Amino acid sequence: MTLLMGGVAYDPKVVTIWTGFRDWLRQAGLPFDFVLYSNYERQVEDLVAGAIHAAWNSPLAWVRARRMAGERVRPLLMRDTDQDLTSVVVVRSDSPFQRLADLKGHTVATGALDSPQATLVPGSFLRHNGLPPGEAVTIRRFDIGIGLHGDHIGGEREAARAMLAGETDAATIIDANHLLFVNEGTVPPGSTRVLASTDPYDHCNMTVVDTAPPDLVERFGQLLFSMSYGDPGLRPLLDLEGLKKWVPGRTTGYGALESEVDATGFYSADGAVTAADYQP
Repeated sequence: MTLLMGGVAYDPKVVTIWTGFRDWLRQAGLPFDFVLYSNYERQVEDLVAGAIHAAWNSPLAWVRARRMAGERVRPLLMRDTDQDLTSVVVVRSDSPFQRLADLKGHTVATGALDSPQATLVPGSFLRHNGLPPGEAVTIRRFDIGIGLHGDHIGGEREAARAMLAGETDAATIIDANHLLFVNEGTVPPGSTRVLASTDPYDHCNMTVVDTAPPDLVERFGQLLFSMSYGDPGLRPLLDLEGLKKWVPGRTTGYGALESEVDATGFYSADGAVTAADYQP
């Protein structure tokens, strides 16, 4: 039997990464292959149905998988860079806003409807600080890459541009992308400042289902954990995937996302897609 993993093709580099990982895993003796999906919703449905054994899931995809399958799914592992992330509320450096509360009655730009880091987690943060989105603040959303759960960062980039152009008063983006946008020139150095940061949260995990062959799942985990950043053959692939090492998966960093999924009705309690205007 071959261990079959699902991944979402949010960028051409996904093919390069997992083709390289597949070759390495096979050389290590693991029968492994992967299939690519155009959106996370289909990937989760196939995982729960047993059509694939593992899924490289976004945090939102994990939330849906757990709601659909309960304890039948578990996080096998995640990247070191998937833990303890923060999103930021950014304003122009010359903005009059000094505190988060100052945004009441104003407009905030966000990423896509299904972006955990640029829409849902910041939405939970605003809500729990007395600024419920759509009520205390007006939301201008940039729905780029719907179905990719924020892996396509075009929505965040456009949110930053709208804020800089004065079309909105603030923007919510993940901290790492704020730095990226400065480095790439989308956000000129010194043109913005961080008004507030969310509490730390976790991002992607490798989700496995209980119908997967346990011996292959165990070997899959062992091999990924053994990947060394010092290996010159693996390092370019690890760089593309954005990690230096794989770490054990955990579920403790998804609380804010779960809370906002419930507050917005994104998924029902059993994992049905109930978000308005969401068509991945």
